Amino acid sequence: MSIYQATASAPVNIAVIKYWGKRDTKLILPTNSSLSVTLDQDHLRSTTTSRADASFERDQLWLNGKEDEIKPGGRLATCIAEMKRLRKETVEDKNPEEPKISDYKVHIASYNNFPTAAGLASSASGFAALVASLAHLYSLPASPSVLSAIARQGSGSACRSLFGGFVAWDMGTQPNGSDSLARQVAPQSHWPEMHALICVVSDAKKGTSSTSGMQRTVETSALLQHRIAHVVPERMESISNAILQKDFDTFARITMKDSNQFHAVALDTEPPIFYMNDVSRAIIALVVEYNRLSVEKGQGYKAAYTYDAGPNAVIYALEENVKEVVQLVVSYFPQKPEEFKDVLGLFGERGSLDLNAQAKVPVGFNEAVAQRFEIGAVKGLIHTRVGDGPRRLSDEEGLLAAHGLPKTLA
Repeated sequence: MSIYQATASAPVNIAVIKYWGKRDTKLILPTNSSLSVTLDQDHLRSTTTSRADASFERDQLWLNGKEDEIKPGGRLATCIAEMKRLRKETVEDKNPEEPKISDYKVHIASYNNFPTAAGLASSASGFAALVASLAHLYSLPASPSVLSAIARQGSGSACRSLFGGFVAWDMGTQPNGSDSLARQVAPQSHWPEMHALICVVSDAKKGTSSTSGMQRTVETSALLQHRIAHVVPERMESISNAILQKDFDTFARITMKDSNQFHAVALDTEPPIFYMNDVSRAIIALVVEYNRLSVEKGQGYKAAYTYDAGPNAVIYALEENVKEVVQLVVSYFPQKPEEFKDVLGLFGERGSLDLNAQAKVPVGFNEAVAQRFEIGAVKGLIHTRVGDGPRRLSDEEGLLAAHGLPKTLA
């Protein structure tokens, strides 16, 4: 008897031109285009296994071992229904000999190897992995852009995780969302020197969710309307060109300005939304001073901070400067000994090490720009780099046991 199952992993992406606001909340159509960097899924990923079986009584999904309700008409249900429709229309209707598995219920198990709902784009990688695994399960002949339109209906930023490298999400103009798709600006191989340092400021669930926050902003912020009409279109073009030319200085300037404006828009919301905290702002001060020193030496910008809807900082830097950035951050935010995993051999040893022994600030750095914090203010540092798009995994890596329930519950 055939087992219809597929497993896929998908990466996190961190936007440098922010998506904030929907013109259609059901289809998740954005008020502006956005652009992101896909991060290496060897370090940050969602893995999802999907199985279709005639014996299953209902569609079920388990996230990190706990069942997640699939609400009728909700985002999960929409994505699953759209993928079943694609299977029927593009595979089964065209070839009567194909098994009619679009009629079967599905069991889906998903696992994130990082904190969920902590500002690390878990919904983006999660819905991208869901759509990728179902696409393999159903043997769909669909392109990543077509699949991105379905992932978008689960979580807007998920559409960008269907590609590796540097990815644009074009807002589109069609009411049905048919042209609101993701596309690759440049592949991972174009600029592999692009690295990222994630400063995990808080792994707690945030107070104001992105969904409710952005709708309040759309309804109340005049600054958002200015951003949509006058700011984002020009920035999308400028940063795309900077990526194609590997112009880090321009990339950094635009990235930080756009992060600042996104948080200004959150503050311009009624009532205001605060996603950053004192630690977040201190990290900004460090990056600003670090860049000031670098520009003074005629070297241009060396680092770029960006913040999504949460306090965690993502600092983009070229590979040659990452070590210096880590040493600077640790000077102000000491880490628990052996907490940092040097997966890329930044300090010459792959494995855990005491980062505090590496702490140092560059010569000429104004150390008064920020206060020094206690251990735990930044709970962890993750060093990663630009990565590839979704991967199909082997059956051995599947998350469902023989009976169709998650292996963690077996």
